[in-house]
Amino acid sequence: MKTAAWLRYFENNFGARMKKMTLVSAAALGCLATAAMAQDSTATSVTLYGIADAGINHVTGLKQGSVTQLASGIMEGSRWGLKGNEELGGGYKAIFTLESRVELDTGSVSNTTASGSQLPDRVSFANQMGLVSANPQIQALYQGLVAGAGAGIGASLGVNHIEKNLFDRQAYVGLVTPVGAITAGRQYTPGYLAVGAFDSMHTESSLAVGQLVAVPVSFTIRTSNSLQYAIKTGGLTATAMYAFGEVAGNNSAGRLLGAMAMYKGEGFGFGAGYNTQKNELGQKSLTNAILGASVDIGPGVLSVVAANIKDDNPAGLSKIAAGLTPGAIQNAGPVLGPVLALQVQNAFISSFKQNSNVFHIGYRMTMGANTVTVAYNTMNDKTAANADRDSYGVAYTYALSKRTDLNAVLTRFNNKNTSQLAPGGNGFLGGVTRAAGVDSTNVALGIRHRF
Repeated sequence: MKTAAWLRYFENNFGARMKKMTLVSAAALGCLATAAMAQDSTATSVTLYGIADAGINHVTGLKQGSVTQLASGIMEGSRWGLKGNEELGGGYKAIFTLESRVELDTGSVSNTTASGSQLPDRVSFANQMGLVSANPQIQALYQGLVAGAGAGIGASLGVNHIEKNLFDRQAYVGLVTPVGAITAGRQYTPGYLAVGAFDSMHTESSLAVGQLVAVPVSFTIRTSNSLQYAIKTGGLTATAMYAFGEVAGNNSAGRLLGAMAMYKGEGFGFGAGYNTQKNELGQKSLTNAILGASVDIGPGVLSVVAANIKDDNPAGLSKIAAGLTPGAIQNAGPVLGPVLALQVQNAFISSFKQNSNVFHIGYRMTMGANTVTVAYNTMNDKTAANADRDSYGVAYTYALSKRTDLNAVLTRFNNKNTSQLAPGGNGFLGGVTRAAGVDSTNVALGIRHRF
C-alpha cells in the first residue's frame, strides 16, 4: 500500500468533486495497484490493471532445510483487475473494482506455505497444549486427536487456499455523490489501512511488520460483505466499516467493525486504526488497535507503528469436537470419547488465543532510481506460550522505469521460546520453522512490473 498512490487516485477520482469534505471508497485508500490506473473523472471508462511480481525466494530453518523456489508476490502480490467509473450527471458517479490474485509461478489464484501444513509445535503436541494424563493409553488418544484436528487446521494454511475465490483481493461497487461516497463488497479493513500507511515497507516483502504476526493471523487484511465510508478534509482522512457476518440465526456472529483516522501534514503524519470482529458463535474475537506516525528526516522518512493484538475467542475452532467425536468414541468409548474430544477442542482454543504488542520502526529513502529501506519489528507475546519474536533487515529497489523495478530483500527472523515463524512475502505466507526457537533468514531477488 503506497500513500502517494491512493492520494493520486483520490485526487483523480474525487478531489475536484468533494470540495472541503470528501467521502472516498476504501480502494482509494488501500489498493496497492491503483496509482497508475487512476481514472479521468470526466469520462466513462473501464481499465484493465495489475502487478506482475516474481523472483527467487530463499528461506532457511525449515523442516526440510533451506528452500529455494520461484515465488510470486515477493514485494507485492501479483494481480489483475478491472476498475471503472461512469458519470451519472448532477455530481454523481458510479465506481467499481474487481481484483483477482494470480500466482505467476503456477497461474493459479492461491498458494500454500513452504512448510506445507505443518503447525507450530505448541499446537502440535498434546503435552505442550496442557493435555497430560498419567495413563499412557489416554495420552496416546490425546495425541491422536490433536494430530487429527491439527491436520485439518494445517491444511488451510496459505492464501486463498481453501476458497480459491476468483476476486479474492477486492470486489466492490460504490456511488460517489456531491456529499460523499460509499462502497460495498470485499474490501481492505480500516485497521489494515492504518498499518500499511505507517509501515516503512508499505506491507511489501518479508520485512513488513505484518509478516511477523502471520501465523496465526493477527491482522484482518480484507473482509467480505462490508460497507465502508471514508472522509477527507484537508490533511485528515478517516474511514468507518461495518461487515455483516451473515451467519444464520446470529446477526452478530462473524461481524467486523472498524475505523481509521490519519493526518498528513507537511513532512509528517500520524494516525490510528481499530478493527474488532466476532467469531462464528458471536463472541468477541480478533481485535487490533494501531497507532502510527511518520516524519521526514534527511533524504528519507522515519516511520513507527505500535499495535495491540487481542483474541480471547479464536474463530473457526468451535466445531473441532464435533469432528473428532466419532473417532474418539470408536477408540475410547461412548462416555470417555466425547469428553476427550471436547478437551482437545478447548486446548486448541486456548492455544490459539492472542495477546501481544507489536512494534515497528523503519527508515526509507529514495535517491534517483534507488530506494533503500531498513526496518526492525518486534512482537511481545503476553500469553502463556511466550512466543516472542523479532525481525530486521534491508530492502532495495532499483527503478528501471516508472512501472518496472528490480528488488532485493534480506530479512532475519529471530524466534524465541515457543515461536517458530518463517518469513514469507507480500503475496504469500512463510509458514513455520522446523522446531520452536529455530531462527530463519530470507533472501529474495525479484522483478515487479505494474500495468
